[in-house]
Amino acid sequence: MQKIQLGIIGYGGMGKTYEKLIDKSAVDIVAAADILPERLQEAREAGLIAYNSAEDLLADPDVDTVILSVPNYLHKEMCVKAAKAGKHVIAEKPAALDVAELDEMEAACKEAGVVFTVHHNRRWDRDMLIAKHVLDNEIVGKNVFTVESKLHSGNGFMHGWHLYKKNGGGVMYDWSVHLIDQILFMMPGAKIKHLFADIKNVLHDEVDDYFKILMKMDNGITVHIEVGTYILDNVPRWLVAGDKGTLIVHKFGCEGAVYRTAKMLEKLPTKIELSVAGPTRQFAPMPPGSIFEEPLPQIEIKDGEFFANLRDVIYGNNTQLKVQVHEVRRVLAVMEAARKSAETGEAIAFE
Repeated sequence: MQKIQLGIIGYGGMGKTYEKLIDKSAVDIVAAADILPERLQEAREAGLIAYNSAEDLLADPDVDTVILSVPNYLHKEMCVKAAKAGKHVIAEKPAALDVAELDEMEAACKEAGVVFTVHHNRRWDRDMLIAKHVLDNEIVGKNVFTVESKLHSGNGFMHGWHLYKKNGGGVMYDWSVHLIDQILFMMPGAKIKHLFADIKNVLHDEVDDYFKILMKMDNGITVHIEVGTYILDNVPRWLVAGDKGTLIVHKFGCEGAVYRTAKMLEKLPTKIELSVAGPTRQFAPMPPGSIFEEPLPQIEIKDGEFFANLRDVIYGNNTQLKVQVHEVRRVLAVMEAARKSAETGEAIAFE
């Protein structure tokens, strides 16, 4: 079967990582472009044709597709150039700095008749797919009332070009894209009624390094997304709570369980008891055996599906893209609404 002949524009951290990420049954990585001599040397050592400009790579007739692994502010410029050169385009996330840029990129690709998609690779993360499976299969009940997606890190500082606003730096552009996309992917039919966000600069003056987003969905679920780069201990990566149980997934390693009650309490005790929680009925310790655990569901991960799907779309196998532009557009629209909410301190009526 014919393979994608891929050129990498930007052979930095992510550019070099594609050698490990990409399904070689669907893709041949043939060339890379960068402006730094040391990276060009690394590309040659990896067996790639090395170009010191994107324009030279785009002129290579053996390259039919490019992936944009350059700072965020360059995505639109490089996408338009690639489309005009007749190359199919994969943009790294965020695809663009805003919806208007994305619309220009899509228009350029449509005019050139090339395929355009975005490498939202975290749709294949095991932790998220476990949460989606629990939600889809009503494992914690039909009435799920909250979903929490959180990432905490003590690493603190942004790095490299992510330090600068003009480059599209900051944790909102770096991680909110992934977490918002995952939530929308998990609930494709649900609309966002209202959105509230808090975005902070904890250790950085120029770029954001913390955000919290609350979304009230029309399916009754309240979504809580949070990333903190200077929170020194972790909370669960995922919490999904419904009327029949609670899912907890810890970190990317996927430790955790589904928790259930052995018997739903019909009424509270008639008198207040003194406990470790103080004088209380509601938050007194549960009697032994009241809550039990079930193992996390086993999820099959389809490694390489993104690139295999793209290959099939490019070579005319009548397949729909796994990541479509209208989905990417919605993610960017949520990000714009989040920034507006954070600036005004008000909830935004969204969809």
